[in-house]
Amino acid sequence: MQLRGVLLDLDDTLLDQRGAVRRALQAWLPTLGVTPTPALHQLWVDLQEHHLVAWRERTVTFREQRRRRLRDFLPAIGVPYAESDLDRVFAGYLAAYQQAYTLFDDVPALLTALRTAGLATAVLTNGIIEQQHDKIARVGLTGRLGPIFTAESLGAAKPDPAAFTSACAQWGHSPSTVLSVGDRHDLDVQPARAAGLHAVHLDRWNEGPHTEPSRITSLRELPAFISGRF
Repeated sequence: MQLRGVLLDLDDTLLDQRGAVRRALQAWLPTLGVTPTPALHQLWVDLQEHHLVAWRERTVTFREQRRRRLRDFLPAIGVPYAESDLDRVFAGYLAAYQQAYTLFDDVPALLTALRTAGLATAVLTNGIIEQQHDKIARVGLTGRLGPIFTAESLGAAKPDPAAFTSACAQWGHSPSTVLSVGDRHDLDVQPARAAGLHAVHLDRWNEGPHTEPSRITSLRELPAFISGRF
């Protein structure tokens, strides 16, 4: 069946989320009297992933997972807090994070190539509607990506295959005519295939799995991959 659309992940596929987190911590931690270090950066990343799992499984709200991150992180860096301060403290990090969004340099050419090939594009992202649309606006992609499907709007988060089937249904394309592209093999590739989509792993940092046959390391490789497979 002919390919009709490409369903793109957002964070670390189109936007440099890893870099944004690093730059945000470098700006935010000194406001708490803490010197940024690689170890603290890794701790924040680990806590972020740990608590986002609970949100993806719909056991906590998005705001609560943010609070849980701080409840673990602030004691670890020696910063006292009151429960009533958590939202304010996180707002300091969030402001720095918003200022740090950047677009990967291989994105504009990809979007042009897909448009030239007659392929529709859309985004499927684990996140809340307001924040993900804000990211897209800040990097100048508003109106260039097609529909934006979020875990919040769909009522299902990756890796639930229902996120993919719901996105395709709302988009109006059969899953078998859609290619999912994303940086997380566990979130963007495996569940997409379980939902009946094709999938490509964007392995920007060469982290594997290296046995994945549909693997690219830059979005510059995607047009040739598509033309060779579809």
